[in-house]
Amino acid sequence: MTDFTDMGERRFGRVNWLGLYTLTRREMMRFLNIWMQTIMAPLVTAGLFLAIFSIAIGPGRGDVMGFAYLHFIAPGILTMTVVQNAFANTSSSILVSKVQGNIVDTLMPPLSAGELVAGYVAGGMARGLFVALPIGLVMMPVLGISIQSPLIALLFVALGAAMMAALGMVAAIFANKFDQVAAIANFIVTPLSFLSGTFYSVEAVPATMQSMLHWNPMFYLIDGVRFGVLGISDSSPWLGFAVLVGTTSVIMALCWYWMRTGYRMKP
Repeated sequence: MTDFTDMGERRFGRVNWLGLYTLTRREMMRFLNIWMQTIMAPLVTAGLFLAIFSIAIGPGRGDVMGFAYLHFIAPGILTMTVVQNAFANTSSSILVSKVQGNIVDTLMPPLSAGELVAGYVAGGMARGLFVALPIGLVMMPVLGISIQSPLIALLFVALGAAMMAALGMVAAIFANKFDQVAAIANFIVTPLSFLSGTFYSVEAVPATMQSMLHWNPMFYLIDGVRFGVLGISDSSPWLGFAVLVGTTSVIMALCWYWMRTGYRMKP
């Protein structure tokens, strides 16, 4: 006879790799099964952003930090699309399970709180990276951009996807209705994305707003990706890396605590 008590004790001493893989695979299959909506749609949206700015502003905008305006905003548009999709993946997955009442199917298996957080965040990161790949492969050659430091760009994109996937977990755990997650996305995620230097350099804004920008983690994220792609930045990439690691760690720690205590998760 299997000793389930012993198995429950031993699983906290080592990682349940099979359970973690299964949860991550489930989260990935959720968006891969509807790839036209989750991967192709963001690609079209990013293309529309560039087309609109190209038509509305054109070459008359002049250079920004030595680069054509479309080249300057391209890394920001890519990053903004990635983080929005990473947030949407975890927030929709958890909230749908809570609303439908089948969240217990995720909570009952022998997975620790850390393994649950890792599985959900890995799924959100995968969606973000799956979105980044086609956008980068299409956008950069079309605009004639050669990536200066691919590994640095990939590192910041992955960090941003992890941060927003964890934030999506926080939103979904806290919310009990779709309206509440939509409010968080509309009034927190979207403003942070647009007010992060995506469409302008920090040097172009008043001094008071510059200090506000430096309190926005998304500023460091987009600035880091821009450094990896174009080789320019408004702040130190090392500072940005430290801010993103610290912010992501804090958000994931909150996710772990809420998962461990079952906050707003258990019926």
